[in-house]
Amino acid sequence: MNRLEKMGEFFNARLDGYEEHQMSTIEFADEFYPYTAECLPKESKACILDLGCGTGLELDQYFKIVLDAKVTGIDLAEDMLGALRKKHPDKDLKLINASYFTEPFGEKVFDAAVSVESLHHFTKEEKIPLYTKLNRALKDGGYFILTDYFALTDDEEKQRRRELLALRKEQGLAEGVFYHYDTPLTVEHETEALREAGFTTVQMIKSWGATHTIKAIRSTGRTVL
Repeated sequence: MNRLEKMGEFFNARLDGYEEHQMSTIEFADEFYPYTAECLPKESKACILDLGCGTGLELDQYFKIVLDAKVTGIDLAEDMLGALRKKHPDKDLKLINASYFTEPFGEKVFDAAVSVESLHHFTKEEKIPLYTKLNRALKDGGYFILTDYFALTDDEEKQRRRELLALRKEQGLAEGVFYHYDTPLTVEHETEALREAGFTTVQMIKSWGATHTIKAIRSTGRTVL
């Protein structure tokens, strides 16, 4: 087994050919990127947060739908953000080279948030604080679209996590640093994390094999009598 690479360094090193790899080796990528974009708000100047935006394959599709969308993209891979900026120099893009776990999002700022093929590296316990912060960053009635691949069973989820922990120990890797290794949750555990973070409605809305799209809606904050 090769030595694990830090998350940002892993993706920076694979910038050349990254988009071709995503589209040619990930099953149904030609369907789920456009579908994800179609799920986002279609209003002019919609304000969107993209977690782990990379080179923006979902944004390529979204900017065809909402030309003047205002997008904030966060990613650990600086080179990928540069590639995204070069593709869309005329768009309202705020790109942040940081961890979305530590970067402030603000409160009631975004109409919607999106993440594609990024969050399958983290545990439920790591995701709950992130999703709580994300929930607060959405406007009343705003929502989060998550398209990612998921473990098919609890055993698969546990096995991948055990493998990562064993590799980190074997390689003497520092705690608190994200290294690239796929550890997807099951849809059930992902849904639990979103609900525990305060999203009131969480449902899987589309599937392609092990890849699913989940929509999580923020409460309006209104009391219905």
